[in-house]
Amino acid sequence: MDIDILIEDDGWDEPALEALAARACETTLDELGLEPQQYAVSILACDDDRIATLNAEFRGKPTPTNVLSWPSEERAPAAPGEMPHLPRPNPAGPPEELGDIALALGVLTREAQEGAKPFDHHLAHLLVHGLLHLLGFDHITDPDAALMEGLETRILARLGVPDPY
Repeated sequence: MDIDILIEDDGWDEPALEALAARACETTLDELGLEPQQYAVSILACDDDRIATLNAEFRGKPTPTNVLSWPSEERAPAAPGEMPHLPRPNPAGPPEELGDIALALGVLTREAQEGAKPFDHHLAHLLVHGLLHLLGFDHITDPDAALMEGLETRILARLGVPDPY
């Protein structure tokens, strides 16, 4: 998988983020029957101020959040609870750009501490969560949430992370 990471906050451990992002993203794609080498994603590792600015700009919510995602194209399913329209790139072509994910170090750290979770487990969850959003999954309706959360739980189990729900 082609993962481009931009670090904007020096508090991030770049080698650890790179390794965990590769494992989480490749496991997510594999769980969905997608060949990881055919896909690409960009990750912004930022601070709370930067993600609050992005959250205000794109969602109208001027507060920090843990993860944001911007899919390269709309892949939502036709009806709630159905599988989204997963991309199927040409195997001979360049990797399919799935979109961008932003992660806020301060929010992730606080949430992990408050939830008594290892930071890496929480980060893995949010990487999987963000990538699933890029693939067209959502959690707005109950059927969509059940599908997405079930996938997250199975993928995280493969990564050795307990059920976050």
